[in-house]
Amino acid sequence: MRYPLPRPRSLAGQLFAMQAVLIAVLVAGYAVFSYFSDRSQAQEAAGRQAMAVARSVADAPSVREAIRTSDPSAALQPYALRVTEDTEVDFVTIMNPKGIRWTHPDDEQIGQRFLGHIAPALRGESFTETYTGTLGPSVRAVTPVLDDGAIVGLVSAGIRVDAISERVQEQLTALIGVAGVALALGAIGTYVINARLRRHTHGMNAAELSRMHDYHQAALHAVREGLLMLDGQYRVALINDGGRELLGVSGDVVGRSVAEIGLPAPLTGALLASEPRVDEVHLTADRVLVVNTSPVSGGERRGTVVTLRDVTELQSVMGELDSERGFTQALRSQAHEAANRLHTVVSLIELGRSEEAVDFATAELELAQALTDQVVAAVGEPVLAALLLGKTAQAHERGVELVVSADSRLDDGLLPGSLPARDLVTILGNLIDNAVDAAQGSVRARVTVSAVAEDGELVLRVSDTGAGVDPAHTEAVFQRGFSTKPAGPGGRGLGLALVRQAVHRHGGTLSVAEADEGGAEFEVRLPLRERTAAGGTTSGGRT
Repeated sequence: MRYPLPRPRSLAGQLFAMQAVLIAVLVAGYAVFSYFSDRSQAQEAAGRQAMAVARSVADAPSVREAIRTSDPSAALQPYALRVTEDTEVDFVTIMNPKGIRWTHPDDEQIGQRFLGHIAPALRGESFTETYTGTLGPSVRAVTPVLDDGAIVGLVSAGIRVDAISERVQEQLTALIGVAGVALALGAIGTYVINARLRRHTHGMNAAELSRMHDYHQAALHAVREGLLMLDGQYRVALINDGGRELLGVSGDVVGRSVAEIGLPAPLTGALLASEPRVDEVHLTADRVLVVNTSPVSGGERRGTVVTLRDVTELQSVMGELDSERGFTQALRSQAHEAANRLHTVVSLIELGRSEEAVDFATAELELAQALTDQVVAAVGEPVLAALLLGKTAQAHERGVELVVSADSRLDDGLLPGSLPARDLVTILGNLIDNAVDAAQGSVRARVTVSAVAEDGELVLRVSDTGAGVDPAHTEAVFQRGFSTKPAGPGGRGLGLALVRQAVHRHGGTLSVAEADEGGAEFEVRLPLRERTAAGGTTSGGRT
């Protein structure tokens, strides 16, 4: 039969046992120390008491007068017994210089020799000693009796050691009582403290806490997502490697306020918010982050747990998907228009007007081919050319003319490997979409796109015939969430923020000014040199 192994005692239980034993040992040690200390002090006090009694008796004039008589015991014995009773000593012995007793508590000992040392007293010295006499071990004092400078007798007063032990025993009993109360109070206090500790450690023992800490550290550094923990004062309590990378922070930020670590204002505001945030999109200098915050509370606010997910690549893919969706819609629109034109051609043939049908079809084909030739001739980069063709069709559907300027020239193979076409789609696509939105509904609605390579830079310009940008908003227009239009289901104000982020990531510049036709003109300048790891540049392009 197998018996389950007992579970190790919890950390709180171990601390309680250790503290209880420690308190017990301290109290017991103090009691033992106090016992021996009190015993020693009691013996010293008994010696002082005996010396005081002996000197008082030796200095009494009646004692010297009695010594001069022929029978000193007759007067001294009653006097010695009375002093013994009044001063709470066990004996007062008065003797002659030869040590023969004149007084003693036991009458039969009168006339016998004193048991103890008297030599120092015969030299005129007073002293104390512990000696075993007729009454047992005692602490005694011996002092001479002087009469006109001559030693005429000796006085000894003493207290039995047993009596001293009885006094110490009474003190020890009180001490044990006090020690017991101290032990009980210490045990109660220790139990209360450890009960609180047990709640905080959830009853886990030291091995379990150590194992949980190891798992916590491993999980903290293994997850790719960013994890940030803030305390009740919104100071950084914990941040993992992913969080440092995604937020772009370095150095020791633990203990610093989240408002002091240099994050963008919208992101800082989200982290400082008291209410939870769910799947909010925020931009840093180089990344698009999805932020979730959840307050930690246990009766009171203890802090905030923040998770960060990097959706920069996903945002780029979504941008490409939106472009592809636009291409699809443009193709569907063109297919619809082509079907209309085809029906027109068929109808002309059925009416017997073949020459007019050929002229109509040829004119439409030349128009479409001219547009394609114009774009491809100006922009040899296939991805950008396809983007411009798709955006041209989309703009046409919305009543906006999209024109590629005559000075545009961007040959295939000019773009370096460090400038992927995906980022160019993000930049140019968002600028065109914003320009089409601005130009739609204006007189002679038109968007002009220019793409040229000059002085080692790729220059992209997108202008429109819309209302333009208020000079007071030339910087705010690039902030995430800023828009002059009503917010749609997915929100607004993200496109230009993504453009600025992509431009910044490649070391370029982005600016906005008033266009020649009254609208807004956005200009992007991107270096056409690959950036090396050391921060320098090398000439390069696609091969």
